Amino acid sequence: MKNSGLIATRRTGLVDRLANWDDQRRWQEFFDTYWKLIYSVARKSGLADAEAQEVVQETVITVAKNIDRLKYDPAVGSFKGWLLQITRWRVADQFRKREPEGAKRTHVHDDSFTATIDRVPDSRIVDLEAVWETEWKDNLLEAAIARVKRKIDPKQFQIFDCYVRKEWPAQKVAERLRVSVGQVYLARHRVAALLKKEIKALEKIDR
Repeated sequence: MKNSGLIATRRTGLVDRLANWDDQRRWQEFFDTYWKLIYSVARKSGLADAEAQEVVQETVITVAKNIDRLKYDPAVGSFKGWLLQITRWRVADQFRKREPEGAKRTHVHDDSFTATIDRVPDSRIVDLEAVWETEWKDNLLEAAIARVKRKIDPKQFQIFDCYVRKEWPAQKVAERLRVSVGQVYLARHRVAALLKKEIKALEKIDR
């Protein structure tokens, strides 16, 4: 898919607010939401810990440099695809750094993203699209869970975690956490509803 500029994204929610460089809270929220995804994909591509951390850093820097130029056009692409492309290029950069100086191919960074969309990543990299899709779903759930944990009483989440995620019987949860079985069911309902809401909010950012 060719594009003369950036792959587009919907200018709403978190992504829209990232255009404000002074909004440190939003940038921290962006980092907290996506760094594990980028790091995990980089590691599964075959990079070492330090290399993967550099991919995270360089990807975030690239996003920061270009976020204010995004335009929403559903026919062109999504934020999810755009972030994948940036991560793919930064992973490829790390593989290039491993090559002997004389064997390195000519490569020029172009953070303006004009003409880089067609660049082919290093052939040694695994199928990042498949890895990205799997990691994206896992990261979406974990990010939603992290948001919910900040908004509810810790005991409520502990009940939900034991009953839903650890799959303990309701009676066991009630006995271990010293609550009624009714409270276990109520916590499950409340936390599940909040998770659904947070996942929906994150999906709006990702489109």
